[in-house]
Amino acid sequence: MSEFSDIIRDKKPTLVDFYATWCGPCKMQAPILDQVKQTVGDEANILKIDVDRNPELAQQYRVQSIPTLIMFVEGEAVWRGYGLHQADQLVAKVKEFQTLKSDIGKL
Repeated sequence: MSEFSDIIRDKKPTLVDFYATWCGPCKMQAPILDQVKQTVGDEANILKIDVDRNPELAQQYRVQSIPTLIMFVEGEAVWRGYGLHQADQLVAKVKEFQTLKSDIGKL
């Protein structure tokens, strides 16, 4: 779990997909997340956490339905989405939180 904590504390946005292998919408979300990663490249981290293999993380972040997507910046959960999301929506969220943090740093 320390790797997870280290990654979400990064200054760049980290999008975490809480999923399960048996979940239909989760299976549909996977290739969309691949598209997002191709679009944003190194500007963001994208992680997939299997709730069945990591129940303590799912409980810690109050994941009650899947897929649940949570965006972290510097260890703080800054956005949460439920269900299937399209690539353009997720890319826009990544860019929103890149801008937000860079603006905060200028204050």
